[in-house]
Amino acid sequence: MSFSPHIKSPDDLRSLSMEELGALAQELRASIIEAVSTKEGHLGASLGVVELTIALHSVFDTPKDTLIWDVGHQAYGHKMLTGRWDAFDTNRQWSGLSGFPVRDESPYDAFGTGHSSTAISAALGMALINAQKRTNQKHIAVVGDAALCSGMALEGLNHAGATQADLLIIFNDNAMGIDPSVGGLKEHFASLTSDTPNIFTAMGLAYEGPVDGHHLPELIGALQAQKKRVGPRVLHVKTVKGKGLAAAELDQVTYHAPGKFDKTTGAIYPHPPEGTHPKYQEVFGATVAELMRMNPKIWAITPAMPSGSGLKPLMDMMPDRVIDVGIAEQHAVTLAAGMAAQGGVPICCIYSTFLQRAYDQIIHDVALQRLPVILAIDRAGLVGADGATHQGVFDLAFLGCIPDLWVAAPKDEIELRNLLYTAQKGLDRPIAIRYPRGNTRFPLQYHPFSLMDIGQSIPVSHPSKTAKIAILTTGTLSVDMATARELCQAPEAFAHYHFPFVKPLDINRLAEISRQFNQVITAEEGCISGGFGASLVPFLLENNQCMKIKHLGVPDQFIAHGTPEQQKASVGLDVNHLIKTLNECV
Repeated sequence: MSFSPHIKSPDDLRSLSMEELGALAQELRASIIEAVSTKEGHLGASLGVVELTIALHSVFDTPKDTLIWDVGHQAYGHKMLTGRWDAFDTNRQWSGLSGFPVRDESPYDAFGTGHSSTAISAALGMALINAQKRTNQKHIAVVGDAALCSGMALEGLNHAGATQADLLIIFNDNAMGIDPSVGGLKEHFASLTSDTPNIFTAMGLAYEGPVDGHHLPELIGALQAQKKRVGPRVLHVKTVKGKGLAAAELDQVTYHAPGKFDKTTGAIYPHPPEGTHPKYQEVFGATVAELMRMNPKIWAITPAMPSGSGLKPLMDMMPDRVIDVGIAEQHAVTLAAGMAAQGGVPICCIYSTFLQRAYDQIIHDVALQRLPVILAIDRAGLVGADGATHQGVFDLAFLGCIPDLWVAAPKDEIELRNLLYTAQKGLDRPIAIRYPRGNTRFPLQYHPFSLMDIGQSIPVSHPSKTAKIAILTTGTLSVDMATARELCQAPEAFAHYHFPFVKPLDINRLAEISRQFNQVITAEEGCISGGFGASLVPFLLENNQCMKIKHLGVPDQFIAHGTPEQQKASVGLDVNHLIKTLNECV
């Protein structure tokens, strides 16, 4: 019997026998494997909670009872069981289902969770309001052990324990984030039993467990008991990330998001194919390794992203100088500041979307004290299938307003290497260097280092006598714009300048542009509001009262999931749209 045609909502689970629920678990797991093997996405986390997902929706009255999946990597089975099984082949596709819980997508998605460690705070907030309303709802947060190491999750636990809120925290313990969990709490969690004091009871929460997260009768029994209770409490559930696919259980890091693979064997299809240019993350990791061999003062820091950031090979080579702090972006930045205060050269690598979490630390602990921390901002720009929660489009805007912080956006991996080389030579202030997800411009990783002139722009095309319009770009979009200019109807009408430094700006070049041109086009793979182009406006207008300025970038809206090419086209930043824009300006 196939369950998928008959499961339209959790109501359909509650009439099934324990044996039928077990068969449903097998089918649900197979469907997740089938979908991710062909369309890609997050595999291991969702496979690990198949039985937990079924048990939660069988026992609790969702969506009346609010269920929040922390991070959301684990929510694929949840989506299938809540009316989206038939549409799941559109997961992470343009105009399809989101890869994360989204409030607008379904009433069963009680809270949007694209980032980690928010579920406890959100569920507690809901519980406090609903207690005031006397709605008699249950509130459940499913939180992984890696997410519990985050400061925000601990803040939520600390508050919850001092309340009478009807909050059930499912502690999904698999000893993994994307990479293995780290830190002192990892050892603490491994030693927990039902009769030992622990961090949860110390904070005022009741604790039960651990229970087997893959044994449906035990799991359902434990949840039924929890449903009868009130107050802040924790159920400790042990699971295996990647459960049900042997390859995913053996290599949990790779199979977090493996790309396309054989659904039977788990063998990952070659991607990228032989000869494809390396990824920016690979070049970054190799560059940092090269620089660390040259400079013993360099340390590398990452908040739970050693594999994704390209630092995992280096962590294996130099474990004493490469630090994974877990999901703790704020700590990562201030840790780097402390190192810089003692003469170290810290390179702190954080995804653009996660750097937002450490904004206060960048201002107060780094820039205000003018400490020469090197912020390597990975996944800058439009990132693809992870969608709105992960777009790295705000960093130019939120960093550009901070005093004593330099901001750089290389056009390719050669400039990325040179910027890192220049920064580690010794600066008198911090610098942020942003670079995109995806493949590099050139097929080889190695390029000799050379120093870059701080604050200097670079002519991509020298102005002809007939040039009427100046194009000012930053980051890797400079390369696409150069292609668009060459292919437009009148390339001689444009002079093109690349600004590797968004801050400090090349004032001399801007003065020259103000004298020579009355029309400027700015372009960036970041938000228009407050971004690179916006930072140019005051100077250009002060020096040329007739200046006409057109900004190209990401408009004032959140950009949904899809391929990077689809996202760029949707905001007019792909080459075809750039050509069209240039043709319209002549």
